Amino acid sequence: MENVFIHHVYFWLKNSGNEADRDQLVEGLRKLSKATTINQFHIGKPADTSRGVIDSSYAVSWMLIFENDADQATYQTDPIHLKFIEECAHLWSKVVVYDAVDVK
Repeated sequence: MENVFIHHVYFWLKNSGNEADRDQLVEGLRKLSKATTINQFHIGKPADTSRGVIDSSYAVSWMLIFENDADQATYQTDPIHLKFIEECAHLWSKVVVYDAVDVK
């Protein structure tokens, strides 16, 4: 794919280590994955790796692949995305996003 847009989101829970909260966030992400502009997605948790460059302090990661920037922009205002924020924002204390596009 050309002009691919990667949107990678990391969530830290307010109740760090609370499995019920993590499960609720993951369920919310599964619902969010139904947004039509998402080409591919991955819901993850920190891997059991340990090197100086690895930050495994987050609870859940959410990686999305969009065909282009326009699809990602549409996703941001998709009612499914807005509902996810409304229903799950109380679960997280911090969110960090890394967006990436193709090197030309």
